[in-house]
Amino acid sequence: MVVPHHPGGARLARHRLAAELADVVPPTLLADLIAVLAELVGNAVRHAGPLPGGVIRVAWRLRPSAEGALIQLRVTDGGGPSTGPRLRTASPDAADGRGLHIVAGLASRWGVEQDGMGQRVWAEFDTVPAPRPNLVPAG
Repeated sequence: MVVPHHPGGARLARHRLAAELADVVPPTLLADLIAVLAELVGNAVRHAGPLPGGVIRVAWRLRPSAEGALIQLRVTDGGGPSTGPRLRTASPDAADGRGLHIVAGLASRWGVEQDGMGQRVWAEFDTVPAPRPNLVPAG
C-alpha cells in the first residue's frame, strides 16, 4: 500500500494492517506488528525523504518458514542521512532515539536495504516467537 509522507500515513497503515491480519495472527502478535509498523512509518516521515509523489510504500506478507510461518513488514522511503537507520543510545531525558530499540525488541530480525531509489527498512516476526521474560513491576 502507499501512504502519504505525513504523520497520518502511519495511522492509515496501522488500520489497514490490523484489518487484514486480525483473523490471521494472535492478538499479541498483531499488537507487536502494529507497534513496529507505526514506528517504521513514523521514522520514515521524520528522518527520510518521500518517494516520488510524496509517499511511502508499506507492505507486509506472510510466508512459510522452517518454524511455521514468518511475517515480514517493509517500509520504503526516499532515503535519508547517508548513515541510514541505526540503533542509537538515548539518555533518559531524550525525547527520541528509542524507536529502533522497540523494533529490535519486538521483531525477530530487522534490517535496512538501500538502493539508488531510496531505502527499505524491514522487520520479520516468527509466528511462534521466543518466550519473553516476565516483567516485574518496579517499586
